[in-house]
Order: sequence, then structure tokens, then C-alpha cells
Amino acid sequence: MPHFIIDCSASVLTDISQEQVNQEIHQVAVASGLFTESDIKVRMRPFEDYLVGGKTTDFIHVFGSIMQGRTEAQRAALSKAMVTKLKELFAEVPFIAMNVNEFEKSTYCNLNSL
Repeated sequence: MPHFIIDCSASVLTDISQEQVNQEIHQVAVASGLFTESDIKVRMRPFEDYLVGGKTTDFIHVFGSIMQGRTEAQRAALSKAMVTKLKELFAEVPFIAMNVNEFEKSTYCNLNSL
């Protein structure tokens, strides 16, 4: 935990690689101080076909899924830090956003918890 899934228009990756974006988002998550570095997972899903407001307009949206227990202020700061970093990397992209969802520890299961 946590997971950061980056949906974006494929065309934003002409000057910056997926690997670089994943590394940058990973570093923002580390810098937040909210997570153990080895637990952070980052994935990107570039889309060739999409509409934003009925038009083919570049976008980036990060979906964060984290274990419950962080404050609203911590989650908001994480979102702001990630959007700020993405805006630095992609100054021309008009739609950059992030949301953070929490899940319950009691319902989470992975191989280590079996």
C-alpha cells in the first residue's frame, strides 16, 4: 500500500517517459512521509481514445488508494503535492487532478496477510 494509478492522454508522453512520471510520483509519495517507500505502487494507463468536456483535450488524473488512518489535511496535502509536481512536468496540460480514496484495514487482504 498505497496505490497511485495515473490515467492520462497518451499524447502527454511525447517529451517525458512513463518511467520518469512514475518515478516522480513515487518520490512525491515518499516525500509526503505518509508511507513506507517499499510499499508504494505507481502505475500509468495512457489512453489513445478519450474525451474531456466533449473534446480530445489532454488530461492527467491520479487515483490514490491508501489505507485508512490519514487525516483529511494529510490527504489534501498529498493531492496538492502530486498535482503541483505534475503541473511542473506538464505545464501545457490543461486538466490535471487527483483524488484520494481510503479503504478499510479490516477488509484489505494480500498474500502477506493470509
